[in-house]
Amino acid sequence: MAREPHRKSSLIDLKTVDRRDALRPRAGKAPYWCALSSGRYLGFRPSTIGGAGAWLARYYDPDTHKRPCKRLGDFGTLAPSKRYDAAKHAAEAWFDHLSQGGSHRVLTVRQACERYAQDKPDARARFGRYLYDDPIAAVTLTKLNGNQVQAWRKRLAALPALITRNKRGVKATRQRTDSTINRDMTCFRAALNAAFEQGDTITDRAWRVALKPIKAADRRRDIYLDREQRRALLDHLPMDAADFARGLCALPLRPGALAALTVADFNTRTSTLKVGKDKSGKDRHILLPEATAKMLHEQARRKLPAAPLFACADGSAWDRDKWKGPIKAAVRAAGLPDSASAYTLRHSTITDLVDAGVPTLTVAQIAGTSVAMIEKHYGHLRQKAAAAALATLVL
Repeated sequence: MAREPHRKSSLIDLKTVDRRDALRPRAGKAPYWCALSSGRYLGFRPSTIGGAGAWLARYYDPDTHKRPCKRLGDFGTLAPSKRYDAAKHAAEAWFDHLSQGGSHRVLTVRQACERYAQDKPDARARFGRYLYDDPIAAVTLTKLNGNQVQAWRKRLAALPALITRNKRGVKATRQRTDSTINRDMTCFRAALNAAFEQGDTITDRAWRVALKPIKAADRRRDIYLDREQRRALLDHLPMDAADFARGLCALPLRPGALAALTVADFNTRTSTLKVGKDKSGKDRHILLPEATAKMLHEQARRKLPAAPLFACADGSAWDRDKWKGPIKAAVRAAGLPDSASAYTLRHSTITDLVDAGVPTLTVAQIAGTSVAMIEKHYGHLRQKAAAAALATLVL
């Protein structure tokens, strides 16, 4: 077995309180070490101000010859006679983590989520709303347990979902639906799985069961507006909101993605549109038909490259709080289903594409979603095309 090279500092017995009390602080705050086993050491640093002192762990990796250290704390809430055993237990848990391929990095839940969400704007926004200010954010990954994750899940379910905010800043909320809870948990689970894959924790036991999705939470999208209903909606909208809604009728984008488009995202020479700010966080380019390109060209006229492609009357960019009011009023005035919204327009355009026989992969790429999601929510629309295809086989 490979041994750690000899170190000048001698090893000390740290088991008893009397021996630790006899130790004096060293220059440079160097700790005293005792060997627990080959390459595994427990350290103690006496306090310079009469405190409980600090415990550390050091590990020697014979493959890399690295000696990572970890601060374990002072265990000041325990009786002095109990601190050695507690520190030894914490050190051995860390040694086991490293010996099984775990990283020597010490990450909190928040740090793991921040790293995961660096290039994922949707995840970053969700974590900011319900995770970063939650007690679970400060828990280190190696100490995370199922009870903590289950408690977070209960707090999430009890958290109201924001519907809108009026001009006075008053928030309107509703009870969080099972599908919303599932979407929020999906981001969190993905961040924890990424940390697990990178060795920041050696087990996914803490969240494997606690973050299982709620079954049958996602219902098929049933609210559909035909072309005449969409025209009626546009007729009852103010001009700026009608332009925005017309964009949603022509492109199966999420409302937030359409609102984030700038003039620079539309290439008038090639009639292509770059969609960058979306759930996936990845850019995609859409080749536009002539009529759609003409519509976007009108929106881009006399605007600077950084200006919103679809703008409010005052020139500002659209957001959820700005489009919800006008669309809700237009829905009511046009006699459309009360639950119709900006997202209904996206659903309706995707429905038309699928019903027209456009390949699922193509629809998914344009809409910025996965083939699995298209099949899940719109696969039933393929039955008509399948029946027609089967009819051609009859002899």
